Amino acid sequence: MKTIKGPGLFLAQFVGSHAPFNDWPAITNWAAQTGYHGVQVPSGEAGLIDLDLAATSRTYCDDWKGQAEENGVTVTELSAHIQGQLVAVHPAFDLAFDGFAPVPLRGNSRARQAWAVDQVMKTLTASRHLGLTAMATFSGALAWPYLYPWPQRPAGLIERAFDELAARWRPILDHAEECGVDVCYEIHPGEDLHDGASYEMFLERVGGHKRACLLYDPSHFVLQCLDYLQYLDIYRDRIRMVHIKDAEFNPTGRQGIYGGFQSWLDRAGRFRSPGDGQVDFGAIFSRLAAMDFEGWAVVEWECCLKHPEDGAREGAQFVKDHIIRVTERAFDDFAAAGLDDGANAKMLGLA
Repeated sequence: MKTIKGPGLFLAQFVGSHAPFNDWPAITNWAAQTGYHGVQVPSGEAGLIDLDLAATSRTYCDDWKGQAEENGVTVTELSAHIQGQLVAVHPAFDLAFDGFAPVPLRGNSRARQAWAVDQVMKTLTASRHLGLTAMATFSGALAWPYLYPWPQRPAGLIERAFDELAARWRPILDHAEECGVDVCYEIHPGEDLHDGASYEMFLERVGGHKRACLLYDPSHFVLQCLDYLQYLDIYRDRIRMVHIKDAEFNPTGRQGIYGGFQSWLDRAGRFRSPGDGQVDFGAIFSRLAAMDFEGWAVVEWECCLKHPEDGAREGAQFVKDHIIRVTERAFDDFAAAGLDDGANAKMLGLA
């Protein structure tokens, strides 16, 4: 068994325009001082990383990674969530997702998609330069507007959407193979890959590609009423990354999983800071230890109530308290009789 690495912190929810969240040396120093040993970095945040340089210069990557290590944290992974989202966008969401793209590309969905693919490719190349083995992303979505079948979906609609999604991702996955980096899709509402069944539909269409892996985040499964512990058992061979994010689901006579168009504060399903929700993290960490998970336990702070800096500080301690330092021997080794094969045969009445 292996002891999980951590705690790590996903920086996407913290990067901003004010110190210490506005540049790489400052935010890594803050993360270390807050109790983290690693940081997961959104590759599209120019204030943290120059992706073009990272994809072309190993020297830049060495220096950039070295700055973080001097401040006391390791770079755990790069994230291309935003860019991955733009690999596939249904026209109904064009205007909303235009804000994720550079200004000159807005209003031009083809150019936006080409830019997104290039960004994900560069994030994979940069990951290789940094010596990383996994990259986080979203799948994007073409079929999401047709999630609930009313009116009933025409025959072949979903299949066509997944055929196209797979065709867009296959060259990226092949580049990931060249880089030796796993593409870890965060299974997430709003994405076509939002549960195990949809992931399997995609995986079949990319020929079971070895680099089409998973980022496990139990919070999204709580809000879907999906068995997040059984999910670990089913997909253990594909899970390469973990987000420690909590959630709670409290349905009422007025609303359930769809939330009634309410704000996060007023929804039946809400994201919470680690330990404040309903996720059984004790069981999750036990399963991760038993399945020899080799990655990091990375806190993704999203909470409808708590201040982010409080959530970050508490999250670091929460992960430290839950990481299981695995044993190197069985607890009953003291009672081992040390018998040989001949003795075993005698015990079984075979000699």
